[in-house]
Amino acid sequence: MGKIRTRTLGLEDVEKEQKQEQKRRSAEKKSAKVGDKHKIRAQGLKGGERMVQVDVAEEAIKKMEKAKKILEGPASVPPTAGLQQGKEKAKKIKKRVRGSNYKKAKREVDKFYSSSERTKGASREADKVSSRLARTVSLSDAIKTLKKIKYAKFDESVELHINVDKEGLKGEVELPHSTGKSIRVKIVDDKVLDDIEKGELHFDVLITHPQYMPRLARFAKVLGPKGLMPNPKAGTISDKPEEVAKKFSKGSVRWKTEAKAPIIHQMIGKISFEDKALVDNASAFLSTVGKAHIQSAFIKTTMSPSIRVDMEKS
Repeated sequence: MGKIRTRTLGLEDVEKEQKQEQKRRSAEKKSAKVGDKHKIRAQGLKGGERMVQVDVAEEAIKKMEKAKKILEGPASVPPTAGLQQGKEKAKKIKKRVRGSNYKKAKREVDKFYSSSERTKGASREADKVSSRLARTVSLSDAIKTLKKIKYAKFDESVELHINVDKEGLKGEVELPHSTGKSIRVKIVDDKVLDDIEKGELHFDVLITHPQYMPRLARFAKVLGPKGLMPNPKAGTISDKPEEVAKKFSKGSVRWKTEAKAPIIHQMIGKISFEDKALVDNASAFLSTVGKAHIQSAFIKTTMSPSIRVDMEKS
């Protein structure tokens, strides 16, 4: 409870003085609490709640007015002009700049394009433009060039990038010399299921007998996005999983075009492989895709520029 104050009743003069004294004390308390701030009543506030009015300095008001003018701007300047300028700057920053090693490798590649494929009767400058995309080299010469221009300090992968005539092409091929990448193949059993449940996925290819599929189904959300879920189209569900596992361990490669483009990307080995091994792997892969479907093919390493392959000589 608060302080108990007594009031004299019956004597009008004394009672009047007590009321005035009470009002004075109440006014002093309010001025002491609020100071320069003022409490404002507003609808929707609960009992005892007040909105506090704060005095704003003249300097703050000037800053707000200046900011308002900048935001409104002149009528001739669109409000999105600043955003467009920001995007243009971002584009300039994202511009790709090739390193000196890459540029040097690119000059070496240009030397190996056959001069006999230039357009006859054209000027030198016109010839450079018109035959730039038509220049090709044989597969064996392309691989020799890639080895000559190698500048990375690690064992780079050798890749084929193929433009085909339609989307949806896919297949499987067993490369003669594998890809140089160790493939971890697992056959589903109780231990493998326990590992998957713990989140331990120590495999690149998972093969299963049909009897395990009901138990594997609950891991579809984990295995599916990683491309590890066994399915009949990939040949990873079989009544003879041991035979399928041997095939994948030898270097069997599954390939397909991109989801929304008629392009195939495939690793066919390492730059440390012998020339013949890389030629054999590339030839086997190109044959599987089918030369009738191939519009153009390029070979490169992880860090090198690409070289267009002459399909007639491959």
